[in-house]
Amino acid sequence: MEPTTQLLPPWLWGAATSAFQVEGSPLADGAGPSNWYVFTHTPGKVRGGHTADVACDHYRRFPEDVGLMRQLGLQAYRFSLAWGRILPEGRGRINTRGLDFYQRLVDQLLEAGVQPMVTLFHWDLPWELERQGGWANPATVEAFAHYGQVVFRALGDRVRLWVTLNEPWVVMDAGYVHGVHPPGRREPAVAVRVAHHLLLAHARAVQVGRAQGVGAVGLVVNLEPKHPGGEREEDRQAAQRAHTYNNRLFLDPLFFGRYPEDVEEAFGTPWPEELCCQVEQVRGSLDFLGINYYTRSVLVHDPQAPPPKVRRLPPLAEASTTMGWEIYPQGLGETLHWVAHQYPKVPLLVTENGAAFADPPPGGGRVADQRRVRFLREHIQQVLAARAQGVDVRGYFLWSLLDNFEWTEGYFQRFGVVYVDFASQQRTIKDSGWFYRQVIASDGRLLQHSFTFPSGDR
Repeated sequence: MEPTTQLLPPWLWGAATSAFQVEGSPLADGAGPSNWYVFTHTPGKVRGGHTADVACDHYRRFPEDVGLMRQLGLQAYRFSLAWGRILPEGRGRINTRGLDFYQRLVDQLLEAGVQPMVTLFHWDLPWELERQGGWANPATVEAFAHYGQVVFRALGDRVRLWVTLNEPWVVMDAGYVHGVHPPGRREPAVAVRVAHHLLLAHARAVQVGRAQGVGAVGLVVNLEPKHPGGEREEDRQAAQRAHTYNNRLFLDPLFFGRYPEDVEEAFGTPWPEELCCQVEQVRGSLDFLGINYYTRSVLVHDPQAPPPKVRRLPPLAEASTTMGWEIYPQGLGETLHWVAHQYPKVPLLVTENGAAFADPPPGGGRVADQRRVRFLREHIQQVLAARAQGVDVRGYFLWSLLDNFEWTEGYFQRFGVVYVDFASQQRTIKDSGWFYRQVIASDGRLLQHSFTFPSGDR
């Protein structure tokens, strides 16, 4: 597959969300249920018993949210489609009312001068496909290609930036190794095939998109440095296994057409020969690579843990977010440089980067989230420094535009630069949002100066 990197803009300042986390109304207007809908309605799966039935009510309030994007000066908005809104059974019958929602959203974004970046799959698989085996079933690969064809045909005349899958590693690891996401399985041998099917699905969708000339199509992966947490050789080897398991598992096939040489050691299970033969077909199926970065891992060997047999050391409390993740901005620069030097040249985008903090409720129209302002400043500085040092990075998308439904954490974690009162659905731009607006307006030059809340902008 030949990439078309010239379709990617030289730089974009953006923000990101996902359908299940913000839209609400998951069964409205003929939509089919997703695996996450069923999972969140299963007792004990989500903190506080929360569901995404309302979330940010973006399905009904998207004009207001597009207005917020315009107010923040966003150049691009990365969002995902709910597969089951468009194809309620995952394939076959098209739900035109669900597709019309995304038509209206794209049109309003373009009218506001915000470039849409559309993600086809951000974890919410149609329930009917999950019931038939989900990503462990090779038939899901062709169902995804069919879904892509439907969406490319409907939106490809206006959308020029596409992502096939968001964080396929999380789908595999959380869903099939640790069992904390749908479908809740703990079967590493099955996870091997899930990873393979996700790669094939990505490649098939790219093939369909390029045949239809839709623009630039990429994949988004979550990456993080893996550092040994001790001086022992077994801890160094543990960090290397985790690096293969998390960072190289999807990238080596995409760039080299093969799985990492130590993939069986990382998984602790045999890698079927037929998968190694098939994986060559995914090589080169990227016009760009999206990188989601939140933290690093400091690891020690733990033979009792699931693959890759490691235990993550806790961060210092004062240097962590409310998710318990270490704040380590230099890891973003490390990650960008590693990808740029390890793999053949391809444009990179930071497609998610953000932090959850215990933000105070709005007072006087203001949310003072200075820790997030500092977080964004330090991480964006890493991106711009990497770019200045020759890394072909083309943009930065913060996570997230809105406080939203944070998967198994429910509504207990706030990542947004816009505060959402989930009872009233009132939105309030946080200090971090105003900061980001000035970063965009200055094209990053604000990062060299101190920031104070611009009272005239409220």
